[in-house]
Amino acid sequence: METRDFLSERAWEKPECTGINCLPARSSLIPYQDQESALSLDRSRSHWFKSLNGKWRFILVSRPEAAPENFFNPEFDDSSWDEVEVPSNWTMQGYDRPHYTNVQMPFEQRPPHVPEENPTGLYRLRFAIPEAWEGRRIIIHFGGVESAFYLYLNGHTVGLSKDSRLPAEFDITPYIQSGENILAVMVLRWSDGSFLEDQDHWWMAGIYRDVYLYSTESVFIADVFAIANLDDHYKHGLLTVMTTIGSQLDIKGNWSIGAQLFDANKKPVFNADLKGYVDTRERFLNHQVKLEQVVRNPRLWSSEDPYLYTLIVYLQDPEGRRLETTSCRVGFRRVEVKNRELLINGRPVLLKGVNRHEHDDVREKAVTYESMLTDVKLMKQFNFNAVRTSHYPNDPRWYDLCDEYGIYVIDEANIECHCYQQLCQEPRWTQAFLTRGMRMVLRDKNHPSIILWSLGNESGYGFNHDALASWIRGFDPTRPLHYEGAISGVENWGKGHHATDIVCPMYPQIKDIIHWAEHTDDWRPLIMCEYSHAMGNSNGNLKEYWEAIETYHGLQGGFIWDWVDQGLKKVDDQGHEYWAYGGDFGDEPNDRNFCVNGLVWPDRKPHPAMYEFKKLAQPVAVEAKDLYQGELIITNKQDFISLGWLKGDWNLTVDGIVISKGKLPYLKTPPGESEEIVLPIAKPRMKPGQECFLNVRFTTRRETHWAPQGHEVAWEQFAMPFEDKYREKVHIKGDNLCLEQNDKHAKIKGKNFQVEFDRQSGCLGSIIYYGQEMLVAGPKLNIWRAPTDNDGVKSLPNQMRNKALERWIAVGFDDLCYNTYQTAVRKNKDGSVRVVIQQFIACRASPRAFDHKHIYTIYPSGDIVVENTIKVDRKLPDLPRIGVTLALPPGLENLCWFGRGPHENYCDRKAGAPVGLYCGTVDEQYVPYIMPQENGNKTDVRWLFLQAEKGVGLLFVGMRQLEFSVSHFTADDLYHAFHTNELQRRGEIILNLDCRQRGLGGASCGPDTLEKYLIKPGIYRFEYRIRPYLVDQDDPARLARQLIK
Repeated sequence: METRDFLSERAWEKPECTGINCLPARSSLIPYQDQESALSLDRSRSHWFKSLNGKWRFILVSRPEAAPENFFNPEFDDSSWDEVEVPSNWTMQGYDRPHYTNVQMPFEQRPPHVPEENPTGLYRLRFAIPEAWEGRRIIIHFGGVESAFYLYLNGHTVGLSKDSRLPAEFDITPYIQSGENILAVMVLRWSDGSFLEDQDHWWMAGIYRDVYLYSTESVFIADVFAIANLDDHYKHGLLTVMTTIGSQLDIKGNWSIGAQLFDANKKPVFNADLKGYVDTRERFLNHQVKLEQVVRNPRLWSSEDPYLYTLIVYLQDPEGRRLETTSCRVGFRRVEVKNRELLINGRPVLLKGVNRHEHDDVREKAVTYESMLTDVKLMKQFNFNAVRTSHYPNDPRWYDLCDEYGIYVIDEANIECHCYQQLCQEPRWTQAFLTRGMRMVLRDKNHPSIILWSLGNESGYGFNHDALASWIRGFDPTRPLHYEGAISGVENWGKGHHATDIVCPMYPQIKDIIHWAEHTDDWRPLIMCEYSHAMGNSNGNLKEYWEAIETYHGLQGGFIWDWVDQGLKKVDDQGHEYWAYGGDFGDEPNDRNFCVNGLVWPDRKPHPAMYEFKKLAQPVAVEAKDLYQGELIITNKQDFISLGWLKGDWNLTVDGIVISKGKLPYLKTPPGESEEIVLPIAKPRMKPGQECFLNVRFTTRRETHWAPQGHEVAWEQFAMPFEDKYREKVHIKGDNLCLEQNDKHAKIKGKNFQVEFDRQSGCLGSIIYYGQEMLVAGPKLNIWRAPTDNDGVKSLPNQMRNKALERWIAVGFDDLCYNTYQTAVRKNKDGSVRVVIQQFIACRASPRAFDHKHIYTIYPSGDIVVENTIKVDRKLPDLPRIGVTLALPPGLENLCWFGRGPHENYCDRKAGAPVGLYCGTVDEQYVPYIMPQENGNKTDVRWLFLQAEKGVGLLFVGMRQLEFSVSHFTADDLYHAFHTNELQRRGEIILNLDCRQRGLGGASCGPDTLEKYLIKPGIYRFEYRIRPYLVDQDDPARLARQLIK
């Protein structure tokens, strides 16, 4: 058939046509030649498997009609074409461009029509089949092609497939030939299917998953459905194996199906193979054989103990010969919804989940197995137990890993018509909805990790969903359904029972889920399908979410949005690498960095917020019963296994230094239970002003397949009631301070130090210690921060509406005007000098937005005590922060602090940061969010110092606990940059000392910062002390404990 004849029908704009000549969907099974190879589950050991991955000939044309005439014919000359790797996205190999949108479509046409300019990739491959395959049935498998493709073999038209995220298989037996075969594929970037794949991710194109061949006899195993369920007591298993036999012949005789179950040591479970015979009285095509067997006391599958069996299924002809053997892994477990609980094996399990897009910063959708393995190990290491395949079926190997490592999965159909949600109620699209959901279930049905089927995402709610729900419930009654669209909006949480067994809202407010839990009579549990939007520096309020989840019956967890920042690696003109986002490739329209909302960077380095979640999701709780006596209560928060796999230890620290330590007794606490332990803690000798903490931690007792021995799983910290409230007083006697002042300056000189104030600007302008300048710019009021994405997405004006950033810009918080109206200097009787500076600071909305009174007291010891009183105009909105900012000279690069760390933390995201003594460099405090923004903050800080390797250092002590950050970038540097490569590192060090900084919240997509973490107008007072010191002679920790009165 001529190319143009086939294309003239424009099937890519007909949603009723979901494919042409595609084989029915099936489990991801491979035929093997014998039981030994099948047990390996390694398809490369099959004689009947052949990979077609590798270099393919490729050319990109502007539209399907621009394809060269008969490009699929064997004699066509493709020598001038390029070569590309398959699997890959051509958009990542220099052809066309990546394109990112969130809700809007990347083109203007309305469904089902797509642009005439429709980039079309033409692929050609030469291959030969093994001699042993001659005369056998041969199937070609495409794991994933975006968005639609036509297939040709040896000049023959084979078929068409749509649905970018599921496999397409074709029987190519009639077209195969001995020797060389010519495979040709035409891939269209846009099709009617694109309207169902509007999924807040990169639009790509190409053959991006595996392509392979497999071969069977003319009578073959078409599919296997293995159901490993449990009885009502969750003790014994019932294995049901439904095997579908296919045939190209009308045959007779005693054909049979056999099956055997093997444990993890490859030992058979049954004394004899299960056997079932094929009824050949009727036509043999697609005949099913059902095998059932009770399995006594099987080891159950769960996230905590993901035990897998291997099922071998084989086809035997009437002469007793095994024609085909196949295999899959099964896990015995039962999933139910009862009494507002999602039950796994009879236990209500909290889903500590995350949404995951398939993403690689170089390969994009062509994700490697190594990348998947990294993801699943990281999830386990950070105490995640669940993942939602947002918003489409993933590579089959991902489910294999979730089976093996223990991750509960919500498997989501490739349906999101976010821009055109009315499609869910259009009959013309019914078949597309049905096909996408049915094919997902048919492919993935054997994976024990899948506990819920999802009907899709953000596609409205209509009869197309109900039709799909009915089919899934009929085909697989062992798994509940999930669909957010059926209950979208808090007023609809009680609806949609046919389409979802879970109340699964997106980004609900904490108060709403609590209210629902307290008042609903709905039998379904509430599990947030998306919450805590992780865009940039985010994930505030997680602690409050999990306090609610663990307190109220009917709340059962949720899935953070989302796993990985979807930045793509790019190099600028200076050779600097950075991660790009929407619009950086000339893709219009776009939604800029709204795809950069992960818990890990594209290279899988964890964001600081990961440590917050890890702490909140840890499987062990420790409660203090009597700290004086060392009495603790240990609770096992797991559902199925004891604490025996963990090793516990403890230490006692004084001002962050370990002074005693020990091991916890061996704990075998059963799941859900507690036990008391007593630690041999003795009150340490402490100096005035020191603080003591008890730290308890739990690590892996031995290496697991996801973490090394000694990996920290859980920890708890207790402030011990040993603190001496009285501090050592500073010795202030010494040489008299010399005060020199005029209309412009005031200088205070002491032994080996000098302090200078600019009377007109009202700034502390200089601190010289042993001849070295310690200050570039003195403390000035600072209420601005480089806005986080939650404050308002600066790259998207429409995402700033009704957000904090819009309010801040409107009143002029980014452009303050400082006015000094009083500077008073006098010498005190005790020999100190007191400097009082009073300023009012104006912004666009208020000529006297802030009144700031600084009181500096300089002592002969070199200490400078700074008292701040700040009055905020009550007409102003809430503030980004309230504090001061200083600039310090280069060289003071070594930092230590006593407070929360070691990673950044904020008032609403600090549960995962223990109090301790931490050291590092200034540069190490910078957190390189893809969109530059506020970063690096530390809370509950007692003191900090910055020093050079040798010479002098500068100590800052909070009279009450402070927050601080240090950086080589100012807030404005970060605010005006849109990529990390645009930042220019300053030589000076920017130090922010804050009374308070606003919480982070999650308002880029979801609720704003909680009220208690906002900074409202009012009067704020905070006090700190500055002390220069000699690095080689002074102990800054001892100096920090001193108290001046």
